[in-house]
Formats: sequence, structure tokens, C-alpha cells
Amino acid sequence: MMWRQGVGRRGVLAGGASLLLPGALRAQGAYPERPVKFIVPYPPGQATDTFARLAAELLSPLWKQPVVVENKGGGAGIPVMESAKNAPADGYTIVVAASGQLGINPGLYAGKLPYDPLIDFAPCTNLVQAPLVITAHPSLPVNTLAELIALAKKEPGQLGYGSPGVGSSQHLSMELFKHKAAVDIRNIPYKGSGPALSDLLGGHIRLMMDSVTSALSNVREGRIKAIAVTTAKRAPQMPDVPAIGETIAGFDAAGWAGIVAPAKTPAAIVEKISADVRAQLARPEVTKRIIELGAVADAGTPDEYRAFIKAEVAKWTEVVRLSGAKVE
Repeated sequence: MMWRQGVGRRGVLAGGASLLLPGALRAQGAYPERPVKFIVPYPPGQATDTFARLAAELLSPLWKQPVVVENKGGGAGIPVMESAKNAPADGYTIVVAASGQLGINPGLYAGKLPYDPLIDFAPCTNLVQAPLVITAHPSLPVNTLAELIALAKKEPGQLGYGSPGVGSSQHLSMELFKHKAAVDIRNIPYKGSGPALSDLLGGHIRLMMDSVTSALSNVREGRIKAIAVTTAKRAPQMPDVPAIGETIAGFDAAGWAGIVAPAKTPAAIVEKISADVRAQLARPEVTKRIIELGAVADAGTPDEYRAFIKAEVAKWTEVVRLSGAKVE
């Protein structure tokens, strides 16, 4: 995971890359010459939608064209991705997708997925990483990850954790933790984070993998405990909460959202989108705003983003195999 140290380096890349663009873009007309559409495979208000709208807000004045966000939720994002791969490859229909569509679905729907994130799409740039956190009800007699592991080993299969559903980044991140820690903790799937959090607050479940954004206010007010965050480094929103990697070396998992275009979109347009986003996300006030929204800026070059997606697909496909996760 490339956090704050990556943003500065990528900001330099953005400036250098932009020097290569004008001639190529003039050859095919200035881009963009008309409104650009961001398609988001989630309903309004969801985290990916929030960051898609932030990107649109930043790019519209820069491009001197409206960037319109269109929400099409449902079906694990598969209908949107299938439709988008067949959209005109001209840079005017872009997808802001998440780890679910680009990193998890290939393993979860192996052999059934009507798109390949690295064949049917041209990765432009990641936008953000969204740290997750293991949380507990105050009645659970653990305060550290080591204590949670010890309790789980003492009572194998007795502990259960709430997740927003099978195949979610929260579910699979916890399954990855279980595998690395060699513990048996049951998944209790809910239809979304809200119902699971409600049951955690009420003491009906005593453990949950949640997003930092969702958990933060309840942790600060003492209604639940934060045990450890999933990212390689501590989350800036919870600097006092250790990372799982401090106990289990190399552990790194998170939700994320980024921008992809149809596969045959001209390379100069893909690079312009990437360079402009990198430049915007490198601005200190934007970095700060993203932290306030519960994530960290994580923009990169098209090649970096392609390599990142490839690694995420491999990681989550293996976690799906190890966990036996299945969706109907």
C-alpha cells in the first residue's frame, strides 16, 4: 500500500507526465471537449460515490467541462462493469470502481464474471485507500490484537464477527487475518455495515470488521473498542490504534476506489486523466479532506495502478479459495 509517502512522489510524476501529453492530444483533438461521465456502481452516498464526486468536483474546473456522476448500484457492480467495457473508448465514459469490482469479483465469481479488469479496462489511477478496523463491544475481554488471537485460540469457533456480507472487503480482510493468525472466528454476514454495527453497539455481536469511517465516532465516544487497523501503517484517523502488521508481519488489506476507462481508450487520454488526478490529490488541502472523509489519497500512474490491481486480484482470489467464500 502506498500512503502519504507515495502521494508526494506521484505528484512529481504528474508534473513530468503532463509534459508528454499536449502533442498527442492535439493530434486527436483537445480532451475533454464535452462533458465527461463518471459511472459509479453504487448508490449515492456510498464511499466510492463520495470519492467519485470529489474527483468530479476537482476535475470539472480544471477541464472546463462538467464531470457528471451517474450511479448504477446493484449486482455487485457486475452489470455496470459489463456495460462500461462496451462503452465508446473515447474518454467520455469512465468508471469509478472499488476493490469489489476490480480486485475481489474476479476470484469470487471465477468463471462467471463477464469482464476482466485488466483486459476489458485501461487502469487510469487509484484514488484512495480506505482503512478497515477490527472493532469490539466493550464487554469482549480483549483490548489488543494479541489478546484477541489468544482468546480465539482458547475458544476456537466460539467467537463470531459481523461483516457487511460475503465477499465484501470487510469479510475477506477478516478472513485473511484469520488465516495469517491461524484462528477460527465465525463470519456473521449482514446486509450492509449499518445492521451489523447496530448489533455490535447493542451487544448482540461482540466483534466486527468495519471501515474506519463507519467506526470512528463510536470508537471516540467509547461505545466500541478499536483493536487494530488492517492497513500496512496506522490510519491517520486512528493514530493510536496499532496496525495488524505490527503483530502479523506483512499484513496489508483495505478497501479502495479508482478510475478505469474502456480498454481501447487512447493512451494519451488515459495518461491525462491519471496525471490530472495525481496533481489534484497531491494538493495538501485535498489530502486533508480525504483523510477527513475516512480514507487516504493513493493516486498513481496507469502502470502502477495496473500492477496494483493485478496484485489485488491475486491476493483476494487466494483469500476466497482459503475461506471457501461463495455467493449465490
